[in-house]
Amino acid sequence: MQADPEREWSVVVGASGAIGRHIVERFLELGLGVVAVGRRVEPLESVAGGRQDVIVCPADIRTDEGENDIRRAIPGTVRVAVNSAAAPMAGSILDVPPEAIREATDVKVNGTLRLVRAVEGHLTTDSRIVAIGGNLGYDPIPEAATAGVANAALANAIRQLSRALGAQGVTCHVVAPGPVWTERLQGMLADAAASRGVAADVILEEFRDRSPIGHLVTIEEVVWAVELLLAPEARTLAGGTLLLDAGQRTAIP
Repeated sequence: MQADPEREWSVVVGASGAIGRHIVERFLELGLGVVAVGRRVEPLESVAGGRQDVIVCPADIRTDEGENDIRRAIPGTVRVAVNSAAAPMAGSILDVPPEAIREATDVKVNGTLRLVRAVEGHLTTDSRIVAIGGNLGYDPIPEAATAGVANAALANAIRQLSRALGAQGVTCHVVAPGPVWTERLQGMLADAAASRGVAADVILEEFRDRSPIGHLVTIEEVVWAVELLLAPEARTLAGGTLLLDAGQRTAIP
């Protein structure tokens, strides 16, 4: 594809996931081209739908070769790069396999570092690096030790990246939703229900009750937060976390 030299681009890792594909659609609506990154070609091609402003980039951000694949796919200036790849969910801190924590951290932290290194030569003033984390980095729950550890490490890495890239006018951010109503969450509810011998609806109500407004975060709300960070004024949020937890917080990021 012949790149438009005037077009600004976005890079979305996890583009075929529940949240990632909605981020892709919003960026296209905003006039950005999209480099859609994921591990499998077929889901990415479904997201692209044959559109000329979407570049399909099969790549695994857990590997150095994946970083190189992303770098080669970028045709121009990158306005925003998003890591929305999902990390594995696994058990309590007492029984979680250490390799599951390692894999979750590799996706969230090392994946974000590889993404930054892939796009760094294409960034400009007011470019954004955005990582989708989660409130469990601050308020962990027994059902998801991997998410708690990986997202806490991610927030620290983003603060360091923001300091390192700040002189270029590039800002880095975490969007940290609470539980988002997706198939992934439904699977986690089912696993928790099975382990406790109760109905999934019981677990769902417990999740809702953690919010004083009884609300589970929607995909649309996560996408809204990502779009918000594109505003010039969002530079004041450099290195910070947008906590979208519907008031669940007991710890402040």
